[in-house]
Amino acid sequence: MARITLFAFAAVAAAQNLTQSIAPSATIDGTPTQNPALLASPFVMNVQDMWNMLVGPVTEAYYTTTISATPVPSSSLVPPPPIYYPRFPNGQQVPMESKNESWSFPRDFWWGVAGAAYQVEGAAKADGRGPSVWDVLTHRVTGFVTDNSTADVTNNNYYMYKDDIARIAALGVRTYSFSLSWSRIFPFGRGAVNEVAIAHYNDIIDTCIQYNVTPMVTLYHWDTPLALQDTYGGWLSENIVNDFVEYVRVVYGRFGDRVKYWFTLNEPIVFCTQYPLPANYFKNFTIPNEQQSFHCGQSVLLAHSKAYRLGKSMMPNSVIAYKNAQNGGYKIPLTDSEEDARAVQRAWDFNEGWFSDPVYLTGDYNSAVKTYVSTFLRPFTESEKQAIKGSGDLYAHDAYTSQFYYAPEGGVDACVNDPSHPSYPVCADTQYTYKNGWLIGPAADPLAPWLHKATDWVPQFLRYMKDTWADPAGNLPIAVTEFGFAEPYEAQKTLLEDILYDPIRMSYYRDYMEAILMAMSEGVNVVGCLAWSLYDNFEWASGFAVRFGMQYVNFTDPQLPRYYKASFFEYKRAFDVYQEK
Repeated sequence: MARITLFAFAAVAAAQNLTQSIAPSATIDGTPTQNPALLASPFVMNVQDMWNMLVGPVTEAYYTTTISATPVPSSSLVPPPPIYYPRFPNGQQVPMESKNESWSFPRDFWWGVAGAAYQVEGAAKADGRGPSVWDVLTHRVTGFVTDNSTADVTNNNYYMYKDDIARIAALGVRTYSFSLSWSRIFPFGRGAVNEVAIAHYNDIIDTCIQYNVTPMVTLYHWDTPLALQDTYGGWLSENIVNDFVEYVRVVYGRFGDRVKYWFTLNEPIVFCTQYPLPANYFKNFTIPNEQQSFHCGQSVLLAHSKAYRLGKSMMPNSVIAYKNAQNGGYKIPLTDSEEDARAVQRAWDFNEGWFSDPVYLTGDYNSAVKTYVSTFLRPFTESEKQAIKGSGDLYAHDAYTSQFYYAPEGGVDACVNDPSHPSYPVCADTQYTYKNGWLIGPAADPLAPWLHKATDWVPQFLRYMKDTWADPAGNLPIAVTEFGFAEPYEAQKTLLEDILYDPIRMSYYRDYMEAILMAMSEGVNVVGCLAWSLYDNFEWASGFAVRFGMQYVNFTDPQLPRYYKASFFEYKRAFDVYQEK
């Protein structure tokens, strides 16, 4: 079993001259020290010790060995009305809905479903997995998760992945996007490789291929190894760049012969703005709170660009990108005023533009972000800019929704010049209602207040991506790598039939697919889409209290049975009707 010493952590931090370093006068050999509070511990911790001392007990699942896939009964593959009507009773009347003959998905358009390791795998301590920051957040930070749940078991995908892949394949799904657990492959984030984890992910990939499902792999989906967070601050430190690159070097080498599509990092704007992490649960660092997300962003751009360049050298035919975030979706000016237009541009600059402008346009931050960060971040070197620019083979966006933006109280300039302004540094306010007070679209579950069914704006959103980042970089293809909807109050329902019929999510997928078809017919090069999520799972700080799945999972049953929801059939139907055969 891999081992690590806390003193080794401290020594590395000091040697790397971190801002948050251990005082050089701190010793463990009995000599005097100027600050005894900063003495480093000499004791040794293995993976089990880390769980016991830093996280605590975890729950085990009903299944603790890999189970074989169960054939999906034909009765489970019958779609709901109005897609299908039984012979009896008859008499239902519905208006004729004709196919739009100007729309089509090409044969090679990839469509599928997505999930993430921490949200679906479970098996928290199994087979040598090391803890991540989220294990601490869910186990030790009181009230951090809405329903006080953990992801110790969640969908138990670690043992049930064969059945999960068989179930999506039975509905004709062509693509499965999943993430790897960094701390399962490297329990301490670096050092020895956990070969059991390698074997596990090898079998997931092979099972996908067995069922003619294309595997797409995300290298990092928010679950930072705890050892790296407590060593140097995780993404707050550029030290993570080399550790990330060495992790992906192993992954590319082991899986790159069968995986063509890779996403380096999922939604950096989301996990970077989760900094600062709750105080007193992780090693303390001295970067001011308001700067931490941008230190994270700097590390992300460096790590992504190096991982991209490495991947292209090892797998020349691969397709590699990072996934842009859902934050704000399409940004609609509330009014046609010049001030609202300026606010909208700043919203783009500090959301998608924060990462997209360096990767797809210039190799460096846009002027708004650069003005803000130049007082506390070092500038990128010329070689770093060259590596960052063009480090994406497609423009991937997790595009869930849209909303309105407008100038803050007092105007944009007053906000930009006042660091104490509540809207600083973005200096754009937002809402989900038109100026006349009507909602942009039906609201999702109250625990997902950021999400509304705003599918009317999807074509314009896709055109904006094309015109702003994809075309200037050489007409790169666009992919919608996550989109989905949280049916209101679904987690509170108890009757299975009620749960499986999810009418707003059904209309969301139907209208979203029509929106993509509309944009494609107008010249936007969309090459694929991935629905979130293949089933209900652990939704981060909302736990199991909000549901995004196209399959229901009965979390009260220890065997965790799965059931298709009506929305899954609605999503599939778009391709039955419009994809070229």
